[in-house]
Amino acid sequence: MGTFRRLLGFLRPYRRAWALSFLLALCAMGVTVLSPWLIGRAIDRIRAGDHGGLVEFAVALAALGLGRMLLTVGRRLVAGRVSLGVEQDLRERLYGHLQALDLGFFDTWQTGQLMSRSTVDLSAVRFFLGYGLVFVVQSLLTVVLAAIAMAIQQPLLTVACLLPAPLIVVVGHAYGTRGRPAQQDAQQAVAEVTASAEESISGIRVVKAFAAEDRRRKAFSDAVEHAFDKQMRAVRIDAAFQPFVQFLPQISLAIVLLVGGRMVVSDTITVGQFTAFFVYVMMLVQPLRSLGVMLGLGQRATASGARLFEVLDREPAIAAPPADRVRTLPTRGPGPDGAIGAIDFEHVTLRYAGRRDAALQDVDLHVRAGERVAIVGQTGSGKTALVQLLPRLYDPAEGRVLIDGVDVRDVDPTALRHEIAVVDDDPFLFTATVAENIAYAAPGASRAQIEEAARRARADEFIAELPDGLDTVVGERGLTLSGGQRQRLAIARALLAGSDRPRGEADVTAGGAGGTGGAGGAGGTGGPRILVLDDATSNVDASTEQRITDALREVMRGRTTLVIAHRLSTVLLADRVVVLEGGRVADVGTHADLVARSGLYREIVTYGMADQVFLSREERPAEVEA
Repeated sequence: MGTFRRLLGFLRPYRRAWALSFLLALCAMGVTVLSPWLIGRAIDRIRAGDHGGLVEFAVALAALGLGRMLLTVGRRLVAGRVSLGVEQDLRERLYGHLQALDLGFFDTWQTGQLMSRSTVDLSAVRFFLGYGLVFVVQSLLTVVLAAIAMAIQQPLLTVACLLPAPLIVVVGHAYGTRGRPAQQDAQQAVAEVTASAEESISGIRVVKAFAAEDRRRKAFSDAVEHAFDKQMRAVRIDAAFQPFVQFLPQISLAIVLLVGGRMVVSDTITVGQFTAFFVYVMMLVQPLRSLGVMLGLGQRATASGARLFEVLDREPAIAAPPADRVRTLPTRGPGPDGAIGAIDFEHVTLRYAGRRDAALQDVDLHVRAGERVAIVGQTGSGKTALVQLLPRLYDPAEGRVLIDGVDVRDVDPTALRHEIAVVDDDPFLFTATVAENIAYAAPGASRAQIEEAARRARADEFIAELPDGLDTVVGERGLTLSGGQRQRLAIARALLAGSDRPRGEADVTAGGAGGTGGAGGAGGTGGPRILVLDDATSNVDASTEQRITDALREVMRGRTTLVIAHRLSTVLLADRVVVLEGGRVADVGTHADLVARSGLYREIVTYGMADQVFLSREERPAEVEA
């Protein structure tokens, strides 16, 4: 019942509309209850040979029918408005909550599971709250009003025909107890089917590359079969309970026919009174028969609601600090040049949820404002984990991360992320135009700024060859473009980040600290104070890499830059190199110093970067040992 009460809370913004729908349903049922009384009066007139007033009776019945039709149309329109409003509110709340959740949540949830909750489960809740609940209330009103009319006319016969009512309540409760878990299991299984389909479609290139269609088809077939079994269990419960619930009103009809028929024969009641009473009982039958269907919809909605609340009740691990603790990053650094972008990792330890080993352990590192630092290490050494702490994609389990002396946990996450531009090794592009993808981090950027960013990222040449240039719509995830083309668009996006926001004094100064302007030059265009490049040139050829490297040199001037490097050419862009091993800082220094003193770094440079693959120390060739 707790889940059901929470679902009713979504009706609160629409309580007036729902009350109007209830009122229209009440009026429609009131009109309906008058019909059997008129029919009974008309039959008694006919049996008495009195044909007078039959026209009035017929007109009255037609008028009642028209009135009920108009009231029902109004109720359906209002209920539809409530249903769609609830759906819209639920979708927006669920989507907004998903956007607010931390990456740790998405690390443990399948996309298909979330999609199933956002579509199938949400629709089940919407339909019941918008239509099913009103129908249940209308059915209860019909039963109550018909029972009152029956009791006024024939109290004894009313008691007799309502004898099966307690049994209906008992059966309904038993149905709810068994049906709700079955429905929840069935919907979970359907979500697993959705997840399997989504995974196969997203990875279709890998599936085809390894000729794994049959294996994926078998996995999908297994998921479908599992969902079939779970749904059949729910169907068996429905098949056992719903027909029984629909059978019980027939007992009332049989009682009325038996007892009421004898009362007519003994002249205790007239044929017209019996007919009117029988019609009232028939009015009870349909709502009671529909009760099983409505109970099924209610169970499905409650099970779906529980799955929705499973997501909605998850509190974001990354949240904005309390209003009294919020701090802003300084617009000018403490040094004489006012440079900004200094980074401090103070004894930082990071653990991912569900993993025993720490991704980072006691990392202590200082990066000066405007400094360019390359981060190298073997696969799994914690390179990406380290840079993900800057924009608070994760929070450390121990220690602090400071930017310009301010703990990042004391800064509003949105404001913090405006100060950091990231280029991933696997850039994501949206199904939109090339221009919209470049301007994603700067929605207010002008066409000229977009074109300039594309030129500086060396993307202008291939963009010019696209059918519609900057207005060409890229496919889902940008898969219509090559890896190198996606990489260059991501770099252009980083170059443009924040250019639609005015820069403060410190931004201009920081640009001057390196000799020229930052991302937008010294002329005062906006831009982030920190740039993170996660192997940003991994998917381009040597000639394109050189041109992108030239562009990166330009954008890195005056900006603190962290570069996760898998190529020697990228390492040579940096002022210092940080070597990570097993989540710890193994060494820090210039490239020349590390080559001279660090065996691990020499191994990485000699055998890792040539092929862009890091060797694990357990798998190093024999000549390295020598």
